[in-house]
Amino acid sequence: MNIALIAHDNKKILMENLCIAYRHILIKHNLFATGTTGQLVEETANLNINKYLAGHLGGEQQLGSQIANNDIDLVIFLRDPVTSKNYEPDIHSVLRLCDIHNIPLASNLATAEALLLALDRGDLDWRNILKQ
Repeated sequence: MNIALIAHDNKKILMENLCIAYRHILIKHNLFATGTTGQLVEETANLNINKYLAGHLGGEQQLGSQIANNDIDLVIFLRDPVTSKNYEPDIHSVLRLCDIHNIPLASNLATAEALLLALDRGDLDWRNILKQ
């Protein structure tokens, strides 16, 4: 499956730790990430990442395009709900596209872990049916 990884600046270490802890699951899938997050995860968790541009430079729009084309099966977007971003419309666009196209989305650590465990059990295999 195709999994997208995005993390706001103060959530990047959390994303790195999540990817290290769940490397045994993530290594079985195609991973996509915005620029800086992708580079950090690739280096710390030793995973192959297809990298978009940095989020604020259009990476979130690149991800949105893949979601709209049904090319992403799961999104883990560790967001900072406290600090507002000047590119907030792009962030909401990704969330909206996930809702429109029924893409499982985790926006915090608890949901990310639940979705990764569900993925490992095969609970998200219905996504493969949609692609046929």
